[in-house]
Amino acid sequence: MTVPGTRLPGEGVNGTGAPRGNGPGAPRLNGTGVPGAGAPHGDVTRRGPLPTGPDAAYDVVVVGAGVVGSAIARALARHPLRVALVEAANDVGDGTSKANTAILHTGFDAAPGTLEARLVREGHRLLAGYARRTGIPVEPVGALLVAWDEQQRTALPRLAEKAERNGHRTTRLLDADELRAREPHLGPGALAALQVPGESVICPWTTTLAYATQAVRSGVDLHLGCRVEKVRTGDPYHRIVTRRGVLRTRHLVNACGLYADAVDALVGREDFTVTPRRGQLLVFDKFARDLVRHILLPVPGPLGKGVLIAPTVYGNVMLGPTAEDLDDKTATGTTAEGLAGLREQGGRILPALLDEEVTAVYAGLRAATGQEDYRIAAHPALRYVTVGGIRSTGLTASLAIAEHVLGLLADCGLDPGPERPLAALRMPNLGEAFPRPYRDARLIAGDAEYGSVVCHCERVTRGEIRAALTSTIPPGGLDGLRRRTRARGGRCQGHYCGAEVRALFEEYREYGEGAR
Repeated sequence: MTVPGTRLPGEGVNGTGAPRGNGPGAPRLNGTGVPGAGAPHGDVTRRGPLPTGPDAAYDVVVVGAGVVGSAIARALARHPLRVALVEAANDVGDGTSKANTAILHTGFDAAPGTLEARLVREGHRLLAGYARRTGIPVEPVGALLVAWDEQQRTALPRLAEKAERNGHRTTRLLDADELRAREPHLGPGALAALQVPGESVICPWTTTLAYATQAVRSGVDLHLGCRVEKVRTGDPYHRIVTRRGVLRTRHLVNACGLYADAVDALVGREDFTVTPRRGQLLVFDKFARDLVRHILLPVPGPLGKGVLIAPTVYGNVMLGPTAEDLDDKTATGTTAEGLAGLREQGGRILPALLDEEVTAVYAGLRAATGQEDYRIAAHPALRYVTVGGIRSTGLTASLAIAEHVLGLLADCGLDPGPERPLAALRMPNLGEAFPRPYRDARLIAGDAEYGSVVCHCERVTRGEIRAALTSTIPPGGLDGLRRRTRARGGRCQGHYCGAEVRALFEEYREYGEGAR
C-alpha cells in the first residue's frame, strides 16, 4: 500500500498551506511561502480580465486543466519558463478527470507497440512513485479477468501472452477453485481467471489537484473560467483569445480532452474528430466493500470489454462503466436504461452486490477518436502540440505523457533551460485504508477543528474543509470541495451536512474564493 504521510511542521493537513499569493499586487511566492526564494509562486485567477502587458506573455500556454494538462504544466514548471494553465471550467479536474473508474493500470492489455502501451507502462511506474511521495492514496489490490464461458476461458492464455509482450510478466492463470477461494462472492459459473498483480485503485481527484497545486506553487499561472474562443497564430507569439481576455504565448499545448478537435480547428488542424463516449457508473455503500477483494475485469470480446466491479480508495464499490457513443459533449447525465443494464450485469458477476444500497450514480465522457491509440503530435511550424484521444488510461499515463510532450515541445523549438526542483508537496489523505484526521489525536490536540466532524457519512472535519478552502487552489464550488475532502459524498449525499458545508464555503468565499 501507498501510505500517506503525517503532517509536516507548520503545514496544513492538506499539504497546501503555503500562502496563496493570488490577486493583483500579491507577492509572487515560492512553494515554501517565502517571496523571492527559488521559483516564484504562480497566480490563480477565476474572474475578471486577464493580466495585460508583460504579465500576459508566456513561453508555453497549456489549454485544459484535467489530469493530463495539469501534469504537463507541472513538468514545465521544472524549468525557468513562463507557463500558464488555462481552463474553461471554474476548477481543475472538472471534466473527464473527475468521472472515471479510478484505476492505476499496469498496461497489461494495451495494444503492444502503441504509444499508449509505452506511456501507460512508464506512467504506472512514475505515478506509483509520485503517489508515495505526495500522499495520494493508492491500494494495489490487483485484478482478476474472470472467464464465464469456454470462449472466454480459451482467451485467457492469449491475454497472458499479450501482457508479457507489454512487459508485464507476473500474470497467472487461476482455475475455478482458486478463483472462488480468492473471490468467494462471485456468481455461479465463473470458470477461470487471469490474475494481474499491480493493478491498483487510486484517488483521481487528488492526483489532478496535486499536479496543478505543485505547478502553481512552482510558478505556473492558473487561469480558470477562461474558455479559449480563438487562436491567432503568429511569430514570435500566438494570441490566445479567451472570454476573459487575450494571452500571448510562444508555444501552445492542446490538452482539451473532449474538445481537443475543436482547439485543433482553431489553429487550422483537422486530424481527428472526438466522439464523446459516455460511461455510466454505480457507486455502492461502504457496507459492500467486503464483497470484493480485487478489481474484477471482464474478458474482452467481440462486443467490447464489458463492465468491471472494483473497490474504491474511499471504501465503496464501483460498478460500470457503460460505453455509449454520443453526439453531445455535455451529456453527463445517467439514464434508467443504462443503470438497469449495469445492475443486470453486476448481478451476474457479484449477486450479493445488488442487496447493498447505491449511494451515488454518475457518468463521465471519454474522448474516442476512432483510433485505438493516443493522438499526440507535434506541429513544429505552428509551435503547437496536440494531446488528444486520451481515454481511460490517461490518469495512469499522465506523468509519462507530460515527459513525452516536453520532448515534442523541444522539437517545436522550445529551449526549456536547466531543471530546478519543484515546490515540496503533501496532499490530504482521502483514502479510507489510511489514517484520517478525525482519528488523529495529535492533530486534534493541536487544532480542535480536526476533531469536529461536519460530514458524518464520510467523517470529514471542519479542519479539513477549512484547509481546502484556504489552499493554493481553493474549490470553485461545493462539488470541488467534495473532491478535495469527500464532504457531501456519502450515503446521505449532503442531506444532513449540506447546510453547514455550504455555510463554511460561503464564509470563506466572502473574503475571496482564493482567486479573483
